[in-house]
Amino acid sequence: MIHGKTLDEWRQIHPEIRDLTDLRECAWFNPAIAPAAQALGDAGLGIGDVADASARLQRFASYIRRAFPETADSGGIIESPLLPAAAFRQALERRYGMALPGRLWLKADSHLPISGSIKARGGIYEVLKHAEELALAHGLLHPGDDYAKLDGPEARALFGRHRVAVGSTGNLGLSIGIMAAKLGFQATVHMSSDARQWKKDKLRAHGVTVAEYDSDYSAAVEQGRKQAAGDPSCHFVDDENSVHLFLGYAVAAERLKVQLAEAGVRVDADHPLFAYLPCGVGGGPGGVAFGLKLAFGDAVHCLFAEPTHSPCMMLGVLTGLHDRISVQDFGIDNRTAADGLAVGRPSGFVGRAMQRLIDGYYTVDDDELFLLLAMLEQAEGLRLEPSALAGAPGIARVQDENQGYRQRMGLDAERLARATHLIWATGGSMVPEAEMDDYLRRGRGLTG
Repeated sequence: MIHGKTLDEWRQIHPEIRDLTDLRECAWFNPAIAPAAQALGDAGLGIGDVADASARLQRFASYIRRAFPETADSGGIIESPLLPAAAFRQALERRYGMALPGRLWLKADSHLPISGSIKARGGIYEVLKHAEELALAHGLLHPGDDYAKLDGPEARALFGRHRVAVGSTGNLGLSIGIMAAKLGFQATVHMSSDARQWKKDKLRAHGVTVAEYDSDYSAAVEQGRKQAAGDPSCHFVDDENSVHLFLGYAVAAERLKVQLAEAGVRVDADHPLFAYLPCGVGGGPGGVAFGLKLAFGDAVHCLFAEPTHSPCMMLGVLTGLHDRISVQDFGIDNRTAADGLAVGRPSGFVGRAMQRLIDGYYTVDDDELFLLLAMLEQAEGLRLEPSALAGAPGIARVQDENQGYRQRMGLDAERLARATHLIWATGGSMVPEAEMDDYLRRGRGLTG
């Protein structure tokens, strides 16, 4: 029994669950989507909270520039490029056998500095916020100070008396661990068995303690939370519930808005924007989608993409049970090559906060992720990790849907012809060359 119902009963109530439990690719377009003006309040956060997060990142820019020289050209601002992907759109048309109107772009969070994934947004932001609070409380910082002073022995001595911990499948651990260790914190990352070995090795090379568990992401998070609870000097970054992570991700939208304007891309009701966001526990895509809704209102349509073996957010929102259920409850194994998305239980905070703002959810098979990875490398010369390709089928899922979504949202052929589609590329630039070559070989083998 699953919350008082058999699996067959759940399948009768929500026919989409049959596809999910049979591990078939599927899409579900949310009938409860509401106007942004009504639904943005569900998160209990607003534009002022995002502005505060953005200002904090700006205050830390001088520190980031000094501590991480690779950010010098951006003035210490951690940001990724917006790249046109016209050749990849044509490749997707051939792959899916349909015309895909509109323009396709790729938001290359795969190439964010420091930790090479979307987690460099929220993860690094939360560590910086904690460091700022400690430095202000101990008189090391004062309003108006140049934060570059935190790159010094006095600051490292202060932070060295404190701990930072997180549970992760890999990418969040990289961002938290690298930034915390650079500041001088004692950093621990609790990692699940599906995390890539190279990510564990990289963390250890930065002086981070890596605790490994045979179980999955949720168990690693729970173990980290328990250990941190007994240590008042330890700040635990709670990927499932952190508002600070969420706001760090949300800052992406105001920067994207500038990038789109600079590229001459118009976004309004007649020129809709679609964002396809790979989803694990939900914090990253949820925060980005929240920021996008603040920035563009109803002109932006956000979809979450998950592996067929780990569709936790889709299950949570579809059933209304959110973090009270896991994919394992439904007999789904949560084993996927998309390690950043290998999450069995969704964030209850994100699921409830965003359930009226996310247009739809879809799943992607692992083989499809590898095939798309090879297609993108051939078409655009870009190399991403498998989880980062989850957003790629989104444009076809919207074009091919048969649930009345486009009609319900007023997305006629003319509007779709003027649409902008955005694949949010969540990671990949730090993947070791040998491992990336293995990914490409697997993907190329599937194209043959």
